[in-house]
Amino acid sequence: MAHFAELNENNIVTRVVVVNNDVMKVDGVENEQAGVDFLISLYGDSTWKQTSYNATFRKNYAGKGDTYDSDKDAFIPLKPYPSWVLVEDTCQWTAPTAYPDDDKDYKWDEDSTAWVEVE
Repeated sequence: MAHFAELNENNIVTRVVVVNNDVMKVDGVENEQAGVDFLISLYGDSTWKQTSYNATFRKNYAGKGDTYDSDKDAFIPLKPYPSWVLVEDTCQWTAPTAYPDDDKDYKWDEDSTAWVEVE
């Protein structure tokens, strides 16, 4: 099964749908545009981008509210906290402070921009 993300005018993902791989075959080869054309025939004129459930292309699996960056050809998840920064090559957000390297559980505290042990 292939997954497609519908984008609004700001390249924000509004939904993700599944398309049967047979719909996407052109001369026996999967083709993204065939999937897009199928979705347009169902839902009307919208912008659709294929997304990979295993994140084998476009960096990340798209989720509702994520952003599609056309320059990077990647889906970028919602930013979890204001202080977190985007890692350009993975298009994932990372905390400004590294997660502690021990067996304890931590949660992010945005006020102190630090990991706080969960008790």
